[in-house]
Amino acid sequence: MRPPAAARPEWQWARALLALIIALLATLSLPAAAQTFPKFTGLVVDEAHLLSPDSQARLTQKLEALQRDTKRQLVVVTVNDTQGYPLEEYANKLLRTWAVGLRDVNNGAILIAAPGNPAGQRGPRIEVGYGLEPILTDALSSVIIFKDMMPLIRENKAPEAIEAGADAVIAQLRASPEEAQARLDSAVKQYNQVHQRQRTGGEGLPLGLIFWGMVLVFVLLFFARRGRGQRYDDGSGSGTLPIILWSIANEIGREATRGGWGGGGWSGGDSGGGGGGGWGDGGFTGGGGGSGGGGGASGDW
Repeated sequence: MRPPAAARPEWQWARALLALIIALLATLSLPAAAQTFPKFTGLVVDEAHLLSPDSQARLTQKLEALQRDTKRQLVVVTVNDTQGYPLEEYANKLLRTWAVGLRDVNNGAILIAAPGNPAGQRGPRIEVGYGLEPILTDALSSVIIFKDMMPLIRENKAPEAIEAGADAVIAQLRASPEEAQARLDSAVKQYNQVHQRQRTGGEGLPLGLIFWGMVLVFVLLFFARRGRGQRYDDGSGSGTLPIILWSIANEIGREATRGGWGGGGWSGGDSGGGGGGGWGDGGFTGGGGGSGGGGGASGDW
């Protein structure tokens, strides 16, 4: 006798799938938690309490002088975490929310760290407005982070790293056109050298050659075994070839970035202008800028 429809396996699967779809739709219909940002209380906003009072005072003095002398705005900010958002997305939205930089020229940038984020997602990150992208390029931002900041962070000197990164950005924003261009050219060379080492595994031997060499070895072993009358999937372990090759590829990828500048990528973000007026000497309001396309770089703290 055929079981009733409700008891048949195909109906049970259908009901389970329908329940899953309903649950997903219900989840999507819930209002998303509003993303919040710290208040823009100064050119140094240390929500995570990472910086000492002396460090905050030094940075504030330098940043106010930069703003007064060059009309460019750099803001140093630490947050407890980015509320589940990628650091790149959070930083870009913060740049726009605070309207960092002057309206129309968007000559502002943010140096941000989120020590409460999971490991590898704490930054630091340099988020750059459109107006500063030609002078504070992705390559230079990456060099600043991985040459000036990450070595200190690895020594558990995060406050010193924040100051060092801010000093390097300030130096570039204050530099003459010739000096700034020289730094940009040097950064491109350093960036390319590091990524070339990553592509070659650091020893001058291309990773692709290593991988395909391993593939060739396993293929030869496979045919040698078949030549002796053994089947590919005979339970002796030769059927694990794809898994072994995948593991080798993953290990090569990890070795390529180990000791390099891993995590220095950048992602595009939504552009958008912020509101507000200009700033006075030593002020800490945004100047109506804040438009940025995700330019900059992130560390892997």
